[in-house]
Amino acid sequence: MPITEILERNAREFGNDICLVEINPDVQEKRRVTWRDYDLVENTSLTSYRREITWSVFNEKANRMANLLISRGIKKGDKVGILLMNCLEWLPIYFGILKAGALAVPLNFRYVADEIKYCVELAEVDVLVFGPEFIGRVEEIVDEIDEKRILFYVGGDCPSFAEDYDKLSANCSSIAPDIKLTDDDYAAIYFSSGTTGFPKAILHKHRSLMHAAAVEQNHHGQTREDVFLCIPPLYHTGAKMHWFGSFLVGGKAVLLKGVTPKTILETVSREGCTIVWLLVPWAQDILLAIERGEVKLEDYKLDQWRLMHIGAQPVPQSLIKRWKEIFPHHRYDTNYGLSESIGPGAVHLGVENIHKVGAIGIPGYGWEVRIVDDRGQEVQGEDVGELILKGPGVMECYYNDPKATAETLKDGWLYTGDMARRDEDGFIYLVDRKKDVIISGGENIYPVQIENFLSKHPAIKDNAVIGLPDKRLGEISAAIIECKPGMTLTEEEVMEFCKELPRYKRPRRFIFAQVPRNATGKIEKPKLRKLYHSENLVDAQNKG
Repeated sequence: MPITEILERNAREFGNDICLVEINPDVQEKRRVTWRDYDLVENTSLTSYRREITWSVFNEKANRMANLLISRGIKKGDKVGILLMNCLEWLPIYFGILKAGALAVPLNFRYVADEIKYCVELAEVDVLVFGPEFIGRVEEIVDEIDEKRILFYVGGDCPSFAEDYDKLSANCSSIAPDIKLTDDDYAAIYFSSGTTGFPKAILHKHRSLMHAAAVEQNHHGQTREDVFLCIPPLYHTGAKMHWFGSFLVGGKAVLLKGVTPKTILETVSREGCTIVWLLVPWAQDILLAIERGEVKLEDYKLDQWRLMHIGAQPVPQSLIKRWKEIFPHHRYDTNYGLSESIGPGAVHLGVENIHKVGAIGIPGYGWEVRIVDDRGQEVQGEDVGELILKGPGVMECYYNDPKATAETLKDGWLYTGDMARRDEDGFIYLVDRKKDVIISGGENIYPVQIENFLSKHPAIKDNAVIGLPDKRLGEISAAIIECKPGMTLTEEEVMEFCKELPRYKRPRRFIFAQVPRNATGKIEKPKLRKLYHSENLVDAQNKG
């Protein structure tokens, strides 16, 4: 069934139950909050700002969004972009898009103006919904975006080049529109990227979304009594598809804007959170804060916290060992997946398999997994090959990119580009990536984008960007820079130059050396990684 039917059921059966809570620790004012025509419950403190809504209100807001889109001529198959920070409005808007029969197109909130424009045009977005944090970026490209596109603004003080979503939706019906949906209807486009660094538009049907919900609930056994703490951004399949497990059973979720150890533990304690999905840096920060005495566990109510799971990047075995020493009652899981496979869970460790920490695990619920050689034949024993996936959550295609689709989808199998091996017990381990993508703190960094930027510097002859191990972030980006003859650069000068890049794309380390290239002119990145990997690992261990 289409996932919108789950929302209708939740509103019907659990209408008065709180379903979503938003907490922003950075807002320190006490005030009553009105979200359009609904007076929301105030429950703030001097250190955090809190909003909440029920399943009934969630569903009515989604219906208003759907009816607003339909009133503006949006029809089945049209696309609506979402450019918002995590907030109470995010998910009702997402489901309103689906209820209108349109496709939801979440955008990375770190995109700069040119990237927003590129993705809007690639996905053929008809409507862009954006929040106050993005006014400047949208304004930069508003004259270049096709005039047919509708811009809806969510938040106070609507800019002149957009329409006020809050006011418009308040005048729309809260009754679900009569739009018939099936599992085979298109539902969403998510963005990923290949080795070139240019985002690809990943097309999924409603069937994929429902499978993601079933996978998550099967793996972690969510019930209506569970409370899911969601910290990562909702534009990412990881955050939303983990939430889908709670959504499927009518459980509550808390959207937290803040990643400090104190903020996370306070929220778990005050909201009674039972399931928390963390990235490796956040888990490490919590452990360090506890070990240094910066937070004391006895100050918080944590007995109800039953599951901690991690995804989006490799997980150090030592981290989980330390975690279990401090939180011995926690169950633990790690998840592997791609946006092309509708997010996490295609492979998962399984809460019962903590003795296999270090592996990404076994095939997830409803998934088939193979490890193949360059001819597509399964490798033998523990030989290394490419990990490929098959299941109801595989994407339909890369939208408007048949060449990339043909390279990735073969006979119903999704070729991940990740190299893996399987041990004698059937557990899968990632070995390396065919792609040069750097995963730092759960975020993908694409070296070619940084290399192209650095090549603009007048003193740089050649450069290469690689990932190096980091104790906290998993990996950091390092730039190997070769200066032009007779010219020199300092690290400070390059860092200043890189301020034009978004913060997360700026290299964390600079190495001034020759950039090796092979006979065909390609950078020999394996040689660079081998050369600097162990050196950086020693540095990281010394700093730790």
